[in-house]
Amino acid sequence: MGLFDRLRGELVDIIEWVDDDRHTLVWRFPRYRNEIKNGAQLIVRPGQTAVFISNGRIADVFEPGHYTLDTDNLPLLSTLQGWKHGFESPFKSEVYFVSTRTLSELKWGTPNPIMLRDDDFGPVRLRAFGTYTLRALDPQVLLKELVGTDSALETGEIEELMRGVVVSAFADLLGESKIAALDLAANYKELGDDLARLVNERIDDEYGLEVPQLYIINVSLPESVEKALDARSSMGVIGDLGRYQQFQLGNALGQEGGPGGAMGEGLGMGLGFQMANQMARGGQPQMTAAPQAGGPPPPPLPSAPMWHVSANGQTRGPLPQSQLEHAVRAGQVGPDALVWTAGMPVWESVSRTPVFASQLGSSPPPLPGG
Repeated sequence: MGLFDRLRGELVDIIEWVDDDRHTLVWRFPRYRNEIKNGAQLIVRPGQTAVFISNGRIADVFEPGHYTLDTDNLPLLSTLQGWKHGFESPFKSEVYFVSTRTLSELKWGTPNPIMLRDDDFGPVRLRAFGTYTLRALDPQVLLKELVGTDSALETGEIEELMRGVVVSAFADLLGESKIAALDLAANYKELGDDLARLVNERIDDEYGLEVPQLYIINVSLPESVEKALDARSSMGVIGDLGRYQQFQLGNALGQEGGPGGAMGEGLGMGLGFQMANQMARGGQPQMTAAPQAGGPPPPPLPSAPMWHVSANGQTRGPLPQSQLEHAVRAGQVGPDALVWTAGMPVWESVSRTPVFASQLGSSPPPLPGG
């Protein structure tokens, strides 16, 4: 420090902290050799507390206000310095300003998953994160336990400490609450209030700090468990998987401009009618009359042939014969389309396949004199 700085330090008699940083908890007033003049002005702004320290011991504490420093308002410092009839200028003392405002935008989270025994999933790992606010509750304890001889204390310097306290309290809270993992989201507010209470019990007397508000933003399961839950939820929404697959097939074939063009629309319509009939019957196959007692067992029901159809470079199948007959009658499958079913040696056109040729419409003869 140069000569000019020394002279300026001795001449300046205003002690204050113009706090423009929302992340500073404690700040030490810089003064050359910690010398303070008799009659110096002390300005403590709202949201601040000033603490005088002499020879490593906390002396006088000043709340917000404007003070002229003398032996009348420095009783403890006067006792420590041995002043009986006033003090000579300058005197040595460290002055710390402590912010008592609520500091926000602080985050917490679990660096590692927390193991939990859940009624639904058994042993499961949970991660969580959230935000909290912080405030100096007891400046003297804060100076003793966290500041020491440092010139300042930033929130970044105690975030690791606070995260450890919050995560430890959160693990204890989960174990005590016995709330199922799937029900945690519905209890974030109550859990956040309980967590803030547990954290304050651990930091107020030990560090002189307070957490006015604490929020749980999210508690998540491992990614593999979340995927399994998504699949389970999807199955619950789908219900009957067979009917869902039929609906998906009919919907895909009936989409305008989809694969197969007009043929796809006809096949989709036919499949839709077939599904409607099946659902109207409750999805149950039609039953034949029971055989007479003592008679031979009935032969097995013949299975309907399934067909493949190829038209316009697109192939679809296997499809029920009734569905394909409907598409031929509707003109969605032309006479030149190729069809095939089990037992046929080669693909044949619709017009050369008797079962479908009979479904083709015939053109009327020209009118006389036309």
